Amino acid sequence: MNRKHEFLLPALTFVLFAGLQLGGLSASAQGPGPGLGQRPPLPPIPLKGDTTHTLSNHFTPASAAKKAPDAKGFIQRWLVLEPVKKDIARNNIFTDNYLRTAFSTDNFSPDYTTVPKNGETVNVGNQSLKWYALDSKAFNVNLYHFAYALNQPKFGILVWLVTVVNCPEEINNVRLAAGCNSGSMWWLNGQEALLLSGDRDMIADNGTSARLTLKKGKNIIRGAVINGPGMANFCVRFIDEKGAPVKNFGITYE
Repeated sequence: MNRKHEFLLPALTFVLFAGLQLGGLSASAQGPGPGLGQRPPLPPIPLKGDTTHTLSNHFTPASAAKKAPDAKGFIQRWLVLEPVKKDIARNNIFTDNYLRTAFSTDNFSPDYTTVPKNGETVNVGNQSLKWYALDSKAFNVNLYHFAYALNQPKFGILVWLVTVVNCPEEINNVRLAAGCNSGSMWWLNGQEALLLSGDRDMIADNGTSARLTLKKGKNIIRGAVINGPGMANFCVRFIDEKGAPVKNFGITYE
């Protein structure tokens, strides 16, 4: 082999190796899923050991006794309505206007201070749906697991929520802080407190309300969470002006 070819051989080897690496990177960098801008498919459910479709894997029935928020102030007790079925192909449609229209149209009651009864059945459109009073075993409430346990649709759903916060005294200048997957809206004592639009992942305190007052006695929180493909869950708590959790209240479902 002449000296010219000896000089070119390392360079050709490097080019060939780099080309193979770039080709591999290009192939592996293509994300899974049905298409650009859409979520990749979730791993199949049930997971190992979760094949019974029972609420007890992630929830316990709420008792009549008041429940305190958890150590970080998260509210774990909720009345949860069976999912309202929605035809939702993707989550980037959740604009403010879309959410307001959906929550107004598929509403179990126009009275935002009403508290349903545990086990009560209500009609939303042509669907007959049941209320469940539950305590989540985690700081968040996983609606995907709730729907799975009841053999209900897990994707393309709207879920209504109600809980009652009982305050021994008036608490001023608090904020309702929520995280959800994907869109949600929250009301306190019949008044809109917070709207979380867009395609979100559930992050604690992802959105906070303006300053609110928790009155002495009962305060009614209503929520609506909507999701297309992907996981559906939420978390809610109150925080003070310094961002510390507010915990001096009890929680009931009636």
